Amino acid sequence: MGKFRFSIDRGGTFTDISAELPDGSHYVCKLLSEDTANYPDAPREGIRRILEQFLKKPFPKDEPVDASSIEWIRMGTTVATNALLERKGTPTLLLASEGLGDVLQIGDQSRRKIFDLKMRKASLIYDKVVEVQERVRLMGADRLEPLDPDNRVERVHTQEWVEVLRAPDMDALRGQLEAALREGIRSVAVVFMHSTAFPEHEQLVGRLCEEVGFENVSLSSSVMPMVKIVPRGQTTCVDAYLTPIIATYLKNFTAGFSEAIKNVDVAFMMSDGGLCPMEQFRGCRSILSGPAGGVVGYAATTWSDERRTPVIGFDMGGTSTDVSRFAGQYEHVYDSEVSGVTMQAPQLDITTVAAGGGSRLKFDAGMMHVGPESVGAEPGPVCYRKGGKHLAVTDANLVLGRILPEFFPHIFGESEDQPLDRTAALAAFQQLTDEINAYNAEHNPGETLTVERVAMGFVDVANASMCRPILSITEARGFSASNHILSCFGGAGGQHACAIARNLGMSQVFVHRYSGILSAYGLGLADVVIDNTVPLGVPYEEANAALFERELVKLEEAAGGELRKRGFEEGRIALHRFLNLRFKGHSTCIMTPRPPDGDYVRAFEREYLREFGFVPQGRALIVDDVRVRAVGCTEKVKQPELAATTAPHPTPVTTTRTYFGTEYLETNVYRLKEMGPGHTVKGPAIVIDDTSTVLVEPNCSAEISAHGNLTIEVGGAKKGVVSTALDTVNLAVFSNRFMSIAEQMGKTLQRTSISTNIKERLDFSCALFGPDGGLVANAPHLPVHLGAMQEAVRWQIRHLRREAREGGEAEEAAGAGGTAPPAPSAWDSWETVRGEGWREGEVIMSNHPDAGGSHLPDITVITPVFSGGNPVFYVASRGHHADIGGISPYVLPCSRSRFLCAPCTVCLCP
Repeated sequence: MGKFRFSIDRGGTFTDISAELPDGSHYVCKLLSEDTANYPDAPREGIRRILEQFLKKPFPKDEPVDASSIEWIRMGTTVATNALLERKGTPTLLLASEGLGDVLQIGDQSRRKIFDLKMRKASLIYDKVVEVQERVRLMGADRLEPLDPDNRVERVHTQEWVEVLRAPDMDALRGQLEAALREGIRSVAVVFMHSTAFPEHEQLVGRLCEEVGFENVSLSSSVMPMVKIVPRGQTTCVDAYLTPIIATYLKNFTAGFSEAIKNVDVAFMMSDGGLCPMEQFRGCRSILSGPAGGVVGYAATTWSDERRTPVIGFDMGGTSTDVSRFAGQYEHVYDSEVSGVTMQAPQLDITTVAAGGGSRLKFDAGMMHVGPESVGAEPGPVCYRKGGKHLAVTDANLVLGRILPEFFPHIFGESEDQPLDRTAALAAFQQLTDEINAYNAEHNPGETLTVERVAMGFVDVANASMCRPILSITEARGFSASNHILSCFGGAGGQHACAIARNLGMSQVFVHRYSGILSAYGLGLADVVIDNTVPLGVPYEEANAALFERELVKLEEAAGGELRKRGFEEGRIALHRFLNLRFKGHSTCIMTPRPPDGDYVRAFEREYLREFGFVPQGRALIVDDVRVRAVGCTEKVKQPELAATTAPHPTPVTTTRTYFGTEYLETNVYRLKEMGPGHTVKGPAIVIDDTSTVLVEPNCSAEISAHGNLTIEVGGAKKGVVSTALDTVNLAVFSNRFMSIAEQMGKTLQRTSISTNIKERLDFSCALFGPDGGLVANAPHLPVHLGAMQEAVRWQIRHLRREAREGGEAEEAAGAGGTAPPAPSAWDSWETVRGEGWREGEVIMSNHPDAGGSHLPDITVITPVFSGGNPVFYVASRGHHADIGGISPYVLPCSRSRFLCAPCTVCLCP
């Protein structure tokens, strides 16, 4: 007889458990992640309940769980993430090179929340700093003369020479470490200058820290050996801050089991989508541990090597929605920010928006808002029967009949055995509707909304908000969103999937049988991964080819050897090579996998052109790092198949009334477990499973596969006419859509920039403007620009319109033998401006202070968007001159005493 296999996703609201039973069947379980009145640890409690239910014997809560019948446990957890967000990590000591004790506090010039009137820097995650008297100097590949002939000089793996200016004084440092230990500090982060090239000093100090008695020592040269001391140092501090927290959690988790847990394969999901043994699970690799399981789950179950249709993962949970993309291989990022801390660590490219089932619904100053605040699991939405005072997206879906309390888990109320409370949600929505109607009576007479229209409006706003991150990982990167399959999962995703797909022009939605717990189920489909990197920072040229090959071979041998030690045979090991390439002077790197033809340059330029629309000419390529990702293929959980059925059509278990658009429609309700392979249902319909509710909207149809997965073909919606009259719902929906465009513009500008002014200080702005040049929507960029940019756009509209008119009148006068009329003394009113004089394909670049410019170093680029031969709106970007040239990166060079100003306007034609 086989053993139990558990895949567990411990999320912020719920803990999901997918269990493969000894007979090969599957069982799923969902618990609240925090319920201290009933159990101390949700994952262990879930395992206990399942073992007790299927082994038919008691497993007392107050005794260690007998683990003898468990084969493996795989887990993704938010324990470390929560500790970072809440600043509840381990007291940490930072050891930095002398003179650089403040380097992480100073950071770079990034300004993350420019619109925040009470901007505050994120609190530090280390408690004390000790500057170590050590320093090394990079001398370059040509070996400069040492500063002192007695100094030690060595050649390192990058073929550069390093001069040791000062070795650490170990005796003096020991006393400082012992003093920190007496203060209660238990973890150390060691961050020295140039340690990625010369790690010896960090290694010496690390051994001393262990001798003194620190529980954890994190060295930047081993945690994340990549260039840039600030993100490398912050990543190391995160590792030191969180690793002891993880170790404590793992100790407490395993302590709740019998001694047999030592024979159980316990693995944890890392942020990069790979598993690692429990004892190797560290802080800097744990931030996306929970969401990563979902990416693995949808990639393994939705992607087809035959069709090769790219997939968008749409994971809508209780507090947020995560979106990602899969096109045959996992997409990773190496620079990310979490809770004000910038990190360099391989993570799946997951974009998060604060819109989930628990996102709070608000009405403020005539606008509907969804999130970013969440009502949380305690007390939760109004319908949770826990005293919640604030409405959430879940309440809206319940009121609209998209969630049916009789089919939803009865885990609510004080006794945790009550259904969702639709009556309370209705009452709260009625109160909010009255508030909205009272506002409209004063500001927008004639518009009176019903409870259902208000609830539907909030759902529409939530959908528009969740489309924004999908557009940022598709359209903003050169991919068409409509060419993707939407793979929907998460507890709330099924209620929104058809609407999201329809908004984005997608024709197909895939909903896995276990979509409600796919982040847990995906852990059972994951592989063990070792991802190693070596920093180089050398040009990509023939002279360095041997260096690249040598370092890649070393990484392959090390990673492959580690997997073999863990029991993986050669046939189950896959090695993948990458070069991290960028243009010289740029900071945006593209991790380029080895192409079939071996031409990394062509592969890099192809990706750059697709994402940014151009390829800089005449710039050398730099190899920042070489990387090897070694994958050990594990035994996967089996996808259960549905029992065959002779019934040609599924039978609904009931019929309900569900609100769509502006009316209620009769909607059939089906149980997934009562449906058979090949069954189809026409929308509107609701398909219920133990962990999810899937809404099949009108003009859509769903077919069930042999494994119980749903494939929904999405038809087009009825075309509606959007009036120019003020509409509370459309105002919020289109605000999200316009904002998405401005955000994509800003992201592209920032990633392709050269200067610190733009890529870090965010000294730029991107916005959309109406046909009269008035500001319509702007991304949260530099406020001082945004007030003046519309004047710059309007000036050019009027100027070109006047030129067009004068030119036409001059031609008429010349043809009649007369003279051109004088220029008008006053221009026409704004209402008559329609962009006359603009020709399609032209772009205006201006820094003229009299033409809406702020000052000479700020340059504005204005592009009209044409339809039917006329400009219908404009997009504009304003950035600092340092990105295109100048003798200093700021406004005025200090070395000059006279300044000659030459404002200009340039028309750029294709």
